[in-house]
Amino acid sequence: RVAMLNANYIAKRLEKTYKILYRGENGQCAHEFILDLSYLKKHGLNETDVAKRLADYGFHSPTTSWPVHFSLMIEPTESESKEECDRLVEAFEAIHAEIQEVIDGKADQENNVLRNAPHTAEMIASDDWPFPYSRKKAAFPVPSIHNGNKFWPSVSRVDNVAGDRNLVCSCETV
Repeated sequence: RVAMLNANYIAKRLEKTYKILYRGENGQCAHEFILDLSYLKKHGLNETDVAKRLADYGFHSPTTSWPVHFSLMIEPTESESKEECDRLVEAFEAIHAEIQEVIDGKADQENNVLRNAPHTAEMIASDDWPFPYSRKKAAFPVPSIHNGNKFWPSVSRVDNVAGDRNLVCSCETV
């Protein structure tokens, strides 16, 4: 029941910013909900950009494009506190503002904080910073994220299809 409560709480908080699919007659969802991000395609963005950007906010990327293409399936568990649910909402609202920057032409369609996400510690610390946005915007996008609680992704974006087709096992042979 707590997972359902968490999902409905987050969905309700996000419904003014994102289109939420498949709600019941009473407007509620089950233990998960789906964000429709199909509108991003016409602006040069996609659901993977949002999923990868969530890592910069300290969240594991949600399920993308399943069961609906161009969507994210959000599944908060029963162990998530209200504070953690609020933190996720804060991240999605900030990401929506980043999306709007691209839509409004304030950020480049290709070279933006979403398309380049996630940002690793190595990228942030590098002398070379080839991006048109600040390191702070990349790594510390909201005030609630600071050095004391920052999760650093270990790798930046990889080609998902190439990775799926060319698995490399670094395990010792058994």
